[in-house]
Amino acid sequence: MKIAFVGKGGSGKTTLSSLFIRHLAANEAPVVAVDADINQHLGAALGLSEAEAAALPAMGAHLPLIKEYLRGSNPRIVSADTMIKTTPPGEGSRLMRVREDNPVYEACARLVRLDEGDVRLMATGPFTESDLGVSCYHSKVGAVELCLNHLVDGADEYVVVDMTAGSDSFASGLFTRFDMTFLVAEPTRKGVSVYRQYKEYARDFGVALKVVGNKVQGRDDLDFLREEVGEDLLVTVGHSDWVRAMEKGHPPRFELLEAENRMSLQALQDAADDSYAHRDWDRYTRQMVHFHLRNAESWGNAKTGADLASQVDPGFVLSEGLSAVQPA
Repeated sequence: MKIAFVGKGGSGKTTLSSLFIRHLAANEAPVVAVDADINQHLGAALGLSEAEAAALPAMGAHLPLIKEYLRGSNPRIVSADTMIKTTPPGEGSRLMRVREDNPVYEACARLVRLDEGDVRLMATGPFTESDLGVSCYHSKVGAVELCLNHLVDGADEYVVVDMTAGSDSFASGLFTRFDMTFLVAEPTRKGVSVYRQYKEYARDFGVALKVVGNKVQGRDDLDFLREEVGEDLLVTVGHSDWVRAMEKGHPPRFELLEAENRMSLQALQDAADDSYAHRDWDRYTRQMVHFHLRNAESWGNAKTGADLASQVDPGFVLSEGLSAVQPA
């Protein structure tokens, strides 16, 4: 399952995504975690030191390798240089699996050892000083979108992406790449404003969206969220001494997380697992093609000097039945 955590900056999005990753690992599920936020804090939330988090390889720095590997022997893609973030797979493309070993994971992922189990962690890379005034952050997450377009994932295996704050992910088709999107909202007007934006933008794309109320301190907070988001409110999370210790750099064992918060995390997993029954690989493929054609026309053709619409394989549908590496 592909799962996104989104929300306003400071809502607790990264903390909640790290708790969910720990919860999945405690349930012995295979997990690939991706830090796609402009502020790279997921590694630290998973227990890495500042030096270890800073040493994580940036996916964007390995984009040529990612493109060349995923291109495989696809005859519609004449060179990796003509691939952009939305390039869809076709016959001959290499596909990725959560549980496999491949050159992309070898270059871009690092194993994080948790008390509960091990997870693979990937990071887009921070917004650097050299990017100021000449780049937008969406160029950083292009590698994530390209990998998700070529990912074949099944039940009981998880890719968890900590997205950039606010509604910035709507600048690309990345927001359609997930089976479930958890929006972390505080019980304030600002806290639910991103929810309204997401709900409106995602309406026409079949995005499964559930709200996680964070920093909920009492009945008034709960009533406020219920009034503002209605049935989209899935669970709420309150104060946690475990999280406070984690944020100070010395978390207790995860099994000591408060029981009510463990129950909330299980509700998130249940909601994600339930969405599996509603998977529509045809729609998923159509949406990646839709955004690829839009990007090709608006900037991709001009940048690459190629007609990127020709990369679309009209007979190809991504699905679990495909092998991880398509034959030549």
